[in-house]
Formats: sequence, structure tokens, C-alpha cells
Amino acid sequence: MGQESLIYSFVARGTVVLAEFTEFTGNFPAIAAQCLQRLPSSNNKFTYNCDHHTFNFLVEDGYAYCVVAKESVGKHISFTFLDRIKTDFKKRYGGGKASTAVAKSLNKEFGPLIKEQMQYTIDHADEIDKLLKVKAQVSQVKSIMLENIDKAVDRGENLTILTNKAEELRDSAKEFQKTGTQVRRKMWYQNMKIKLVVLGIVLLLVLIIWVSICHGFDCTN
Repeated sequence: MGQESLIYSFVARGTVVLAEFTEFTGNFPAIAAQCLQRLPSSNNKFTYNCDHHTFNFLVEDGYAYCVVAKESVGKHISFTFLDRIKTDFKKRYGGGKASTAVAKSLNKEFGPLIKEQMQYTIDHADEIDKLLKVKAQVSQVKSIMLENIDKAVDRGENLTILTNKAEELRDSAKEFQKTGTQVRRKMWYQNMKIKLVVLGIVLLLVLIIWVSICHGFDCTN
């Protein structure tokens, strides 16, 4: 990545630029300031394209970190640079005078750090690119693992549902078996009652016939 890849950078509180650095001349500071005026206040990353350059912004907790780069520079490189600037800025000014500093008042202190990080990013662009690719692969693997875990959890929930249903079926089967046994027992009792009644009737008929025979025999004699 060439020395002209990263053109201009600043740190702002709201719309007030506190520190900036560039080694080039041009209208990019004015364009960046116009973008800053239109920038949403929510924490996020934003990129604007103009005249073959990208104007990249990282907004966090009321502060905006900006870098202007050539379009040939990947956004991931620009935002890696901005992350480094943000970390340095928060370490130096977190909870300090940055909250009350006036425009450009931190140039002398923080401007050299912007230059240093800009040079570091330019010199180590290939390593940064490889590192980001590895992080992306790790993130992808992590996402796949989390997705598999979610699926496993869903399967676990389904197994729980199936287990509950199986237990319900087992309980129903037991209840059905119990009811069936009671019905069979009741039918057996009823059947036995019928058999006893029939047997009683048969015995009664036999008794009547026997008495009749005996009585007739006595009458003949």
C-alpha cells in the first residue's frame, strides 16, 4: 500500500474537530467536515465516496473518528486504522479534557499519534489484511458452531417434547390397560351371574321334574 493511500484523518467531538493530521493538500478536509455535519449520532460505521476517495467514519459515544483514503484501499483497512486511533484516543483522553477541548486544541498532542498509526497501517497493510481474513474465518467457524449448538438445542427441545408425548402415551396405555382389566372383570362377573342364574333355573327345573315324578309315583302306589 502506497504512502498516499491514507490521506487525512481527524478525531471530533460531535462536529468539533479536536485533532487532525495530513501531509497532503486538497479539499478533502472540507468535504470530510461536510460529511461530519450530516453524520448520524448513533454508534456505527459510515463510508461516503467522493472523487475516487472514501471518507470513512467510526462513531462511538459522541466522538467521530475519520480517515480519508483512496478507493483502492479496502474499507477493512481504513476501519482497522480507525479502531487503533479510537483506542489510542480513549486511553489518553478517556474521561479527561477531550470533553471540554476546543477545536484543534489537541493537534499538538494527538496529531503525531495519528501520523504514527497512519504510517503503521500503511507499512503493515498486508499483515493486517491477513489477520482480518483469519478473524473472518474464525468468526465464520464460530457462527457455524453457534448455529449447530442452536440446532442441537432445538433437537433437544424436540426430544423433550417427544419424551413427554411418549410418557403421556405410556400413561394412557396404563390407564387403558387398567380400564380394560376393570371392564373384563365386570364382564366376567356379569357372565358368571348369568351362568349362575341359568344354572339355578336348570336346577330348579330338575327339582320340579324330580318332585313331580316322585309325587306321581307315590300317587300310583
